[in-house]
Amino acid sequence: MNLSETIKHLPGDVYRLFFPPVCPVCDSPLPEGAGFMCALCRFEIPLTGYWEETDNPVKEQLSAHLPVRHASAFFHYVPGSPFRGLVHRFKYQGGWRYARDMGEWFGSCLAGSGLYGDVDFIVPIPLHPRKFFRRGYNQSEYIAQGISRALGAPVCTGNLVRTRHSKSQTKVEGRRRWDNVHGAFGVRHPELLAGRHILLVDDVLTTGSTLVAAGGELLRTVEDVSISIAALAVAE
Repeated sequence: MNLSETIKHLPGDVYRLFFPPVCPVCDSPLPEGAGFMCALCRFEIPLTGYWEETDNPVKEQLSAHLPVRHASAFFHYVPGSPFRGLVHRFKYQGGWRYARDMGEWFGSCLAGSGLYGDVDFIVPIPLHPRKFFRRGYNQSEYIAQGISRALGAPVCTGNLVRTRHSKSQTKVEGRRRWDNVHGAFGVRHPELLAGRHILLVDDVLTTGSTLVAAGGELLRTVEDVSISIAALAVAE
């Protein structure tokens, strides 16, 4: 057994002795029972509060392109903020557990609002298989899993799929983002979602083009479906 395998099999107390948990935002040590984020960062995270509002800027932004029942984002994705680094950790650096933890926190807020209690399925925005195999996981799926833990609705994967590989939206600007994801999604078994209330989940909302493209395909192919949106962060 090599060193890395030995470390993985250390008893929990011993592992924490040599590798104490730290806050994923500020890297400060976490005391026992503190959760995944320190108290100061929990206090300072720029939460939107949109999940409490039937009408909010995210709902207004998306409703211009897609008929959504409800829409929300958890926190503001502010340039220069350390919370952008948290997103980068779970999106590009293998920190998928943070995506699930943040999703569970967001899900508890959605559940408490009373607006999302009739959601039937939680559907994460899928990655194209090429990107999935390169990254090894889909961060939006882990966000959806966290939301599911708190909200109680099951996660549905493998039905909404990427049918076309496209550039990362972070590398495309302005109107080209809409063209980049046009026709990029498909639904394998629309009958399984017919008549259901779907909560469509993504990590960061910027122009909304990805969510609109995916939601539009659901509305086009699935009979009597209704859609709500939950993005973990919304770009300023």
